Amino acid sequence: MSLNILVIDDEPPIRKLLRMGLATQGYAIFEAPNARIALDLLAKEAIDLIILDLGLPDMRGHDLLRRIREDHRDLPVVVLSSRDDEPGKVEALDLGADDYVTKPFGIGELLARIRAALRHQLAVQGERALFEVDGLSVDLVRRIVRVRGAEVKLTPREYDFLRVLIQHAGKALTHAQLMKEVSTSSDPQYLRVYMRQLRLKLEADPERPRILLTETGIGYRLRAPEDDART
Repeated sequence: MSLNILVIDDEPPIRKLLRMGLATQGYAIFEAPNARIALDLLAKEAIDLIILDLGLPDMRGHDLLRRIREDHRDLPVVVLSSRDDEPGKVEALDLGADDYVTKPFGIGELLARIRAALRHQLAVQGERALFEVDGLSVDLVRRIVRVRGAEVKLTPREYDFLRVLIQHAGKALTHAQLMKEVSTSSDPQYLRVYMRQLRLKLEADPERPRILLTETGIGYRLRAPEDDART
């Protein structure tokens, strides 16, 4: 499942460069040429990270950053700035920007900054950037799932359930909690279907699961890495 990145920049060539470079990495790109459209998109879309140019036509970039932080405290923001704007970079970081990239920049550098910002967000939220247990490896930044070294493709909904279980690894989650977190049907059979699909993809023996465990009469529990250390 791709991450949604909002690019806020009034220069069409920069937006095109970012759209082409980031799309090749699997990111879904939203574009805003000004602050007004950016705020509108933030209100309507589930944005995972923002790339913000400080020089906007209708609002000072720092003022927009302040507005973003009022409503989206933990949303990662990578700022684009000119080479000689050191005060602007400092002010942006003080306002809560996660990082900055100086124009002109290379896509490789920007991708590294994006990954770092996403890892920092996971750390702030208490999540691991890389979750590993009993042959299962989940890169929560790139959303890559591997089982015993081989990449496994999950549907967006399967990944959503797995992500919630990882967030609460070692803890039993009720059917209602899981359904609420993923915002799906309240029918328990719906959940059982997805758990079955996940076991078929993640477990060596789906009939005798070692990772995705059933808590009888309660729900499900994802085995925690600490459990490996104790066994």
